[in-house]
Amino acid sequence: MSRAIYWFRNDLRLEDNEGLTKAASENREVLPVYVLDSRWLEGKQFGIDRTGPFRMKFLLESLKDLKSQLQSVGSDLLFLIGNPVEQITSVYRQHNCSRVYAQELSSYEEHTDELTLSSNVSVEFIWGETLYHKEDLSFTLADLPGVFTQFRKSVEKKVQIRPLVEAPLQINSPQGFGTDFPGLEELGYDCPQPDERTVLDFRGGSKTALQRLDYYLWERELLSTYKNTRNGFIGGDYSSKFSPWLAVGAISPRQIYWQVKKYEKYVKKNSSTYWLVFELLWRDYFHFVARKYGKLIFQRSGITGEEKIQWGSAQHFDLWANGLTREPLVDANMRELNATGFMSNRGRQIVASYLMHTMKIDWRLGAAYFEKMLIDYDPCSNYGNWMYIAGVGNDPRGGREFNLSHQKESYDPQGKYQELWA
Repeated sequence: MSRAIYWFRNDLRLEDNEGLTKAASENREVLPVYVLDSRWLEGKQFGIDRTGPFRMKFLLESLKDLKSQLQSVGSDLLFLIGNPVEQITSVYRQHNCSRVYAQELSSYEEHTDELTLSSNVSVEFIWGETLYHKEDLSFTLADLPGVFTQFRKSVEKKVQIRPLVEAPLQINSPQGFGTDFPGLEELGYDCPQPDERTVLDFRGGSKTALQRLDYYLWERELLSTYKNTRNGFIGGDYSSKFSPWLAVGAISPRQIYWQVKKYEKYVKKNSSTYWLVFELLWRDYFHFVARKYGKLIFQRSGITGEEKIQWGSAQHFDLWANGLTREPLVDANMRELNATGFMSNRGRQIVASYLMHTMKIDWRLGAAYFEKMLIDYDPCSNYGNWMYIAGVGNDPRGGREFNLSHQKESYDPQGKYQELWA
C-alpha cells in the first residue's frame, strides 16, 4: 500500500472514471490534482488567445463541482497553475508518491506531456476519452481507416462497449490536502455577461451534466426526435448539447451511450436514438485520428499534405470573427458565438465554409478562434472538423463548400435566427 497522485485532466468526474477508481483501490492514499496549463492562459495562435472567458468559466465551474464530489468521499482537490509535467513531478516528489495515475489523452500536446512525465516519474495512463476503448479495436491506430464510414463499419455491431465503472465510495487523502480556486478575474478574465438569447444556461460540472442528460432523455423524451431537429438554431431543445460536458469529461461518452440503450428499451428505438450514438462515433473517430497523426492535424495541409484551396490574405479575418461580413447567416452565428460561447453544429459548418471557400482565409485561424471561444472546445473534434471542411482531413470528397442560399432555405427559411442575432 502506498501514496499516489491522481492527475485529473479531461475527466472531471468520479463516475465511470476507471483511472481514479483504480488509483483508489490500489493505494492507501490518493492525492487528486488538477493543473491549469499556463499555456492555455499565456499562449496565442495567430495572435488569438488560446482560452477565452466562456471556456474558462465553464472549466472552473466543473472543477468546483469535482472538488465537492471528492469532498463527499473523504478527499479534496489540489488546484495548481503552470506546466503540468513540472507541477505533477513536484507534487510527486514533495509528497513521496510512488505512482501517478491519469487519463490518457489523444491530442499531440497532451500526449507529448505524457511521454515527458513518464521519463520523470512512475506513471500509469488509462484510456477513457472515447466510447470505444482503443484496445478493443480490431486494428491498431496506425491502421485506422482513412474514411469515417470504414471506421464505423469496422466497430459498429462488431466491438462491444465496455460497462460503466462505479465511482469510488471512499478516497483517502492526507488531512489538509486541497486548495481553493481563483476567480475568473484573478486569472485575468472579465466575467461574461448573460445574454437572454442563449440556447442554454451552460454550467460546468458532473451534476449539471447528468441533469441535462435526464432532461433531454427522460423528462422531455427529446431523443426520439433528435435526428429531425438536430440542425436547428434557436432554443435549448433542438439538440442534446452534451458537448461542453463531454469536452471537460464531466460526463463520459459511455454514460450517455448506456442511457441511450436504456431509453431504447423503455421509451423508443428509432433513427434518432441511433443518430446520437452515431455522433459519438464521429467524436471517437476524430480522437483516434488525432492520436494517429499527432501535430499534422494542426498544419495547414492537414493529414493529406495537399492543400485544396488557394489561400489569400487574412486581412479581413476580423470581419468574420466579429460577425461583420454582411452575410446575415454567417454573422448571426458568429454573434451568437461571441455573446454566448456556443454555436450550433450546422452553424459551425456554415461559418467555416464561408471563411475558407468564400474569404479564402487559412482555416487554422478559424480553428484557433473556435479554440478560444467555444465552451465545448475539444482539440480533436475541432481540428478534425475544420480539416474535413478544408479538404485536408478525412473527407473522401475533398472538402465541403456550403451553399448559403440553400442553408437559409433549409434551416432558417423565415429568417428568425438571422433576425434574432441581427
